[in-house]
Amino acid sequence: MKRNDCPLVVICGASAGVGRATAHAFAAAGYAVGLLARSDEGLAGAVEELQAYGVPTLAISVDVADAAAVAQAAQRCEAELGAIEVWINSAMVTVFAAIEQLTPEEIRRVTEVTYLGAVHGTLAALDLMRTRDRGVIIQVGSALAYRAIPLQSAYCGAKFALRGFTDSLRCELIHQGSKIKVCMVQLPAINTPQFDWARNKLGNRVQPVPPIHDPAVAARAILSVASAPPRELWVGLPTLKAIIGTQLFPGLLDWLLARRAWQGQLDEDQAQSADDNLFHPVAGLHEVRGRFTRGARGHALALSSTRVVALLAACAALLVLLLI
Repeated sequence: MKRNDCPLVVICGASAGVGRATAHAFAAAGYAVGLLARSDEGLAGAVEELQAYGVPTLAISVDVADAAAVAQAAQRCEAELGAIEVWINSAMVTVFAAIEQLTPEEIRRVTEVTYLGAVHGTLAALDLMRTRDRGVIIQVGSALAYRAIPLQSAYCGAKFALRGFTDSLRCELIHQGSKIKVCMVQLPAINTPQFDWARNKLGNRVQPVPPIHDPAVAARAILSVASAPPRELWVGLPTLKAIIGTQLFPGLLDWLLARRAWQGQLDEDQAQSADDNLFHPVAGLHEVRGRFTRGARGHALALSSTRVVALLAACAALLVLLLI
């Protein structure tokens, strides 16, 4: 297959979890795929899996916290696979700990990967897309970009920051009359390996706050916005509840999450001493799915933020009419 036969997507954080699932979704849709991640082992496994789709692939080992390395990787993807049509920022790390247990170095590292890594990817993509005045940049977000929870303060802060950066970028692109589009996809709890390789200071194994969704749910949602990106896509009823609830009843959610989200993230099993992926890749866990496959949901409601607002407005109008 020739290089230019396929549109090109580049995925940061493509060696496991949502990023790897998304690589499968885009390859199945006929995209050439550039895969960026730290782990050579994880990248090799992803490339081997994607061979079944018969599309060009290129794997580059890079730490997204290194802006220059990300820019060079983007240029290499274009040189070997063609013009980048879609760029996806999915790389992340987190630390499960109460705030008083965190060190400044841990907070900095989560920020460098989860927030600045997405910024670096965005800048690299923009530098190449501006010459053609086209392309789509997709930020993989979370309900936690709107509603922070206990025990993941550094990660929540990074996702909040990414949402603010993306909103500013969107305004600038509109002002400039640019045809480059940017979309943030806000995800619910997903069954990925992060809960077995994230740094954990809580004494017990950790888990997503249920309900938990399969990574394919996230991958389909991300693929769906590539051709006609909305401002934001909210995936899963828990995400809609979290975002709308924090807009209407933030204080109430503080109390509810203080009572439920602390224990809700803890497994009954004691945490085992193991390596974590905060500063270096962990061998042996680079898969699409984590250990929660049995109870993970395979489907989820997905609505654009614009449609949600329109539905709420319609419901409010109907309520007013009923009360008149």
